[in-house]
Amino acid sequence: MPKRIALALPFLIAPIGAYASVPDAGSSVLSMVIGLAVVLATLYGLLLALKRLQARSGNGQAQLSVIGGAAVGPRERVVLVEVGDTVLVLGVAPGRVSALHTLNSEDVPRATATPLESDFQRKLATLLKRGRHEA
Repeated sequence: MPKRIALALPFLIAPIGAYASVPDAGSSVLSMVIGLAVVLATLYGLLLALKRLQARSGNGQAQLSVIGGAAVGPRERVVLVEVGDTVLVLGVAPGRVSALHTLNSEDVPRATATPLESDFQRKLATLLKRGRHEA
C-alpha cells in the first residue's frame, strides 16, 4: 500500500504546484491597463508631433483657394484656382491637370453670398407662425 501512495503522490502534488504559478488576476489587469496607457500616450505624442511638423511645412506655401468649377465632360472639369493675386484656369482630367489661362484676381467676378429665400421656405414659415397663434 505505501508503494501505491508513493507512486500517486507526484500526481496529487502537481495540481497544487500548477495553481501556484498562475498570476493574480488583479496584477494582470493592472499591467494591461498600464500597457494601454503607454500605447495611448505614445499615439497622442506622435499626433502632436505630426501636427507641429505640418504647421511648419505650410508656412512657406502660397495660399490656394478654389473659386469655382464646371464640368465639361463626364470626367473633365474646368476649375478656377486663386493663388495670391493670380487666378489660374485649369483643365482637370483623370491623371492630368493643364493650365488653360491666367487672370488677375481683380478681373474675376465674384458671386455675392445673398441667399434667395425659396417659396417653400416662405410657406413653411407662415404655417409655423399660424400654428403658434392657434395654440
